[in-house]
Amino acid sequence: MQAPKDPFMLLSWANMKLRDFYPSPEELAAGESVDRDEMVKKLADAGYVYDSEKNQFVIRP
Repeated sequence: MQAPKDPFMLLSWANMKLRDFYPSPEELAAGESVDRDEMVKKLADAGYVYDSEKNQFVIRP
């Protein structure tokens, strides 16, 4: 499956993958063949940042 283009669908998809399969965005990107920087930027533009303690993207504080 290709990563969703819509930032909110991407958020849901990325957090599900992180929860169920991958310990980090780097491994998610490698395992799903997506550009990590592009994914992180798209989520940051939508107001989300990666929280390593939770291993998920969360709303920017």
